[in-house]
Amino acid sequence: MSRLAQTAGLTDIQQEILSTVRDFVDKEIIPVATELEHRDEYPQRIVDGLKELGLFGLMIPEEYGGLGESLLTYALCVEEIARGWMSVSGIINTHFIVAYMLKQHGTQEQKETFLPRMAAGEVRGAFSMSEPGLGSDVSAITSKGVKDGDEYVLNGQKMWLTNGGTSTLVAVLCRSDEGHPEGTAPHKSMTTFLVEKEPGFGEVRPGLTIPGKIDKMGYKGVDTTELIMDGLRIPANRVLGGVTGRGFYQMMDGVEVGRVNVAARGCGVAQRAFELGVSYAQQRHTFGKPIAQHQAIQFKLAEMATKVEAAHAMMVNAARKKDSGERNDLEAGMAKYLASEYCKEVVEDAFRIHGGYGFSKEYEIERLYREAPMLLIGEGTAEIQKMIIGRRLLEEYRFQG
Repeated sequence: MSRLAQTAGLTDIQQEILSTVRDFVDKEIIPVATELEHRDEYPQRIVDGLKELGLFGLMIPEEYGGLGESLLTYALCVEEIARGWMSVSGIINTHFIVAYMLKQHGTQEQKETFLPRMAAGEVRGAFSMSEPGLGSDVSAITSKGVKDGDEYVLNGQKMWLTNGGTSTLVAVLCRSDEGHPEGTAPHKSMTTFLVEKEPGFGEVRPGLTIPGKIDKMGYKGVDTTELIMDGLRIPANRVLGGVTGRGFYQMMDGVEVGRVNVAARGCGVAQRAFELGVSYAQQRHTFGKPIAQHQAIQFKLAEMATKVEAAHAMMVNAARKKDSGERNDLEAGMAKYLASEYCKEVVEDAFRIHGGYGFSKEYEIERLYREAPMLLIGEGTAEIQKMIIGRRLLEEYRFQG
């Protein structure tokens, strides 16, 4: 294990899980990640390995076939996986958000139907809030679910669906005006629908189309897609929790888990960038000595390591807060904001240390340089995080005049 980003107070089981994941990352992910990323190839062999390790059931309760581990354990595993290749951590992230939402908000029938198969990796989860015209303004969604007998008919277009092609269960947020009179606040008239589908692209079930993968600057390998619903019929028992109007709160609860995940990804990518930078600095010679012996490079390494350590500490704090059962939107927002910003800065510093070679696709840092920007916008932009943080601070420090 590296000297940086250590976590105090872990159990023997947690340490064993992390050691196993780190060993898997070093042997099975890092050696092939850059080649697969350049080909934009889905890492099926890696995913199969994660399935064998039981990671798809990491946070699912033991009664449903999972390992019953904490969000902290999951976040530390994500940190290790992102250190190897961030796209792989994205593959498991959306799966876990859906599993978490089912565990927290699903009916007993929904839990029994989906969680055991999700723990085994047989059912793969994805979730969908965003739409082409709204970005972070979730209250402006236009996708709609209308009651028709014992079914709901869904229509609309969703955007930025991670695992859109490979998933078989998608939690989709739609408007549902049934039972909510005109004038009801938008966030109180939204419902999460559990949509089962076949993996692949095109029409994956009647009324549901998953177009091809979106071509991205980075974050390749994982399939990012649109989702188009045109008369999609869903049984009423596939409303998450069995009651309409709770979708916004269910999704926001899941997004808090997602923001801890993005913070963990930022920590992992930053760690890898530091490893590459400090290693290269000791191999590259200028003016008769390794560049690591130049004070300017030592200062840069010191700043990078401090940022890695600080981001990790905030991420761990946010995960532990959620595990305690307390509200953690403030801590998750802070962790996501800091970790993504520091990740960008650490990656750029490692890129600068590599000099001209950092621009070459032969060097791993080139891939990290394209991946880091996704963390600045995933699960809410920096501006959204600041808005959340600011509002929560005003709640906590309300002026008593």
